[in-house]
Amino acid sequence: MNFKTLAIHAGHEPQEHFGAVMPPIYQTSTFAFRGVGQPGPFDYSRSGNPTRKTLESCLAQLEGGTAGFAFATGMAAETTALMMFASGDNIIVHDDLYGGTYRLFESIFADKQIRARYVDLRDTAKLRSALQAGAKAVWMESPTNPLMNLVDIREVSSLAHEYGALAICDNTFLSPYFQRPLDLGVDIVSHSTTKYINGHSDVVGGALVVKDSALAEKIGFLQNAMGTCAGPQDCFLVLRGVKTLAIRMEEHNRNSLAVARWLEKHPKVSAVLHPGLDSHPQHELAKRQSSGSGGTFSFKLHGGESAVFRLLGNCRVFALAESLGGVESLIEHPTTMTHASMPRDVQLKMGITPDLVRISVGLEDVSDLIADLESALA
Repeated sequence: MNFKTLAIHAGHEPQEHFGAVMPPIYQTSTFAFRGVGQPGPFDYSRSGNPTRKTLESCLAQLEGGTAGFAFATGMAAETTALMMFASGDNIIVHDDLYGGTYRLFESIFADKQIRARYVDLRDTAKLRSALQAGAKAVWMESPTNPLMNLVDIREVSSLAHEYGALAICDNTFLSPYFQRPLDLGVDIVSHSTTKYINGHSDVVGGALVVKDSALAEKIGFLQNAMGTCAGPQDCFLVLRGVKTLAIRMEEHNRNSLAVARWLEKHPKVSAVLHPGLDSHPQHELAKRQSSGSGGTFSFKLHGGESAVFRLLGNCRVFALAESLGGVESLIEHPTTMTHASMPRDVQLKMGITPDLVRISVGLEDVSDLIADLESALA
């Protein structure tokens, strides 16, 4: 089946649930055994729940994987993936990444001697050198948050495998509708399902998807043992959102490109960072490994942080808030918001400067979005 059909039907068979067309919410902590020593397919909701199973199967099929796992948050998904590694392991991490992931590596896993080594994954020579020094995995985002740099997923995955390392890719910004990292050689795909997959800013969640059965077994064990799984109500909301994923992503993509092209021409804007624009230095790579650019991108203003704060304070349609991927448009300042957990010197080294603004372009009328930004910039 094609993507739109899978998004609506994958993982759910109505006749297995009394004909219910929508996946029911199994709001139960435990399940009765059929007899002594005879559990049914589910026995305890931490170990498995029918609503969660439906979502996990759906996400696996959308990503082209064989097994999916739903978590309470995106960070719970990342934490579970990192728990596969042991003290003394090194993980190569793209040096431009989400602030929460940086905090996870530096404030949690560094104390457990699981070390991140930050490398510009756009530089093959630097990556090869880091792999030669020893690494268990390569962790990438593409596009990156918030600078919208791309990683050549196929090339990085191939090089990681050459040195016996896993390739892990955060696919939150594009969703499986626009990009399928498993098809490009990645071993583990991660998501904050809070974002585009759910798409309505009413639930937090995360996911991991794999093809390899051994990896699936490890992640499934950790999900159960650590209790990082998503609850049935949250899974239902994500399932409801994913049914419109294809339609929403097309509109996000159209609106964001229109806004980005308008911003490129504005005299107060010094740069627009959007992989769908011809001006983006990796535009050709974007066309090669993805079929769209999603709805989130960044831009820079002349006048620095003070100009940014004036813009943020004067928007009326764009809500000043963290997160992204919902039907509503959001605007934020990475330096003081999503990436505030990074020390300022690390931000600057990565290229996250005070003049940078990140927007998540929603599904409102694009003329209203442009008018809002025009008024705020004025």
